[in-house]
Amino acid sequence: MKQLSKTAFAFLVLTSLLLAACGAGGAGGAAGPIQSVGEGEGQVDIVAWAGYIERGETDPNYDWVTAFEAETGCMVQVKTAATSDEMVALMNEGGFDLVTASGDASNRLISGGRVQEINIGLIPSWSTIDERLQNAPWHTVDGKHYGVPYQWGNNVLLYNTEVFGDSPPTSWDVVFDETILPDGESNAGRIQAYDGAIYIADAALYLMAHNPDLGITDPYALTRDQFNAALDLLRQQRELVGRYWHDAFIQMDDFTNEGVAASSSWGFMTNVLQFSGVPVASVVPSEGATGWADSTMMAVDAPHPNCAYMWMEHSLNPKLQGDLASWFGTVPVVLSACEGNELLTDQGCAINGLETFDQIHFWRTPTSTCSDGSSECVPYHEWVTNYIAVIGGR
Repeated sequence: MKQLSKTAFAFLVLTSLLLAACGAGGAGGAAGPIQSVGEGEGQVDIVAWAGYIERGETDPNYDWVTAFEAETGCMVQVKTAATSDEMVALMNEGGFDLVTASGDASNRLISGGRVQEINIGLIPSWSTIDERLQNAPWHTVDGKHYGVPYQWGNNVLLYNTEVFGDSPPTSWDVVFDETILPDGESNAGRIQAYDGAIYIADAALYLMAHNPDLGITDPYALTRDQFNAALDLLRQQRELVGRYWHDAFIQMDDFTNEGVAASSSWGFMTNVLQFSGVPVASVVPSEGATGWADSTMMAVDAPHPNCAYMWMEHSLNPKLQGDLASWFGTVPVVLSACEGNELLTDQGCAINGLETFDQIHFWRTPTSTCSDGSSECVPYHEWVTNYIAVIGGR
């Protein structure tokens, strides 16, 4: 798939929002999901987050593609997406079989009719999935499953250990408020923020702790006043941001070569940078963190459905689950992967946050419906337009 121009991508994002707003219920067509898996078509095309589909090219220890290809004859093609909006736009463009969608994309894909119901009877390992995730609302609608859980985790505060020395950060304030860092220099121009509208929830989560009078209880269900307060905080942050990141590898290069001191990030970047000898560490600050629970979802018009089902079953292999959790700093959806994996180790799941499930504010698409059932909250399309304005200095 060729690289999209910025204009074309912007059009696809807007189209995806309209489809999500206008879609009526689930996907999969009148015939429903397929009833049997046949011979593979020789290929499977997946839209995925960076680092989610590894074939040993970055590190030979991390390879869950090569054996699958040899066993099934399904050659894995991966299109990396940097944000959930990009994933939705690419799935609307078509031509892909699967997508590793987070909760802020999955329900849009379902309501927009871009993904089909999954026949879990064709996923033999379904019963091994963590029961907390089997019927999760980000992939289950009206009792129908539209995705196979893949991994989950939380966002982290990534920081340069040489900058912070023996005073590691304990709060997100180092990326939201102008301050002098432990190395004696201002954080202005030395921090980054995520280039995705869902990041407004991170600002709202910060305000939950630092401005309780706003009454925020859910960072994805914001009234107009709460939403405007989050935007004001982000406009303040705009004066400090050196780059809005969406490409994991560019962020890693910035921490390696451009003097970035701190940023919101993922465990994946922490692991790769530490493996490369870059002086970084990460922490979940005192205010808590947003997070993501990702599902492998199948396009309504998937060109290679048999290979797609083979991959979804393969994705639940305990070794793959453990290796991926080690690589990405996440938690497996198959809990047996937490034991006996050489790369993850028996402590890895606890280190990656296994016991924090109930404390993570998992990404989901904001709607006009508030947590109390009222219709006074700001819907996602306004998150998109307003965050673009913030990044543009407005």
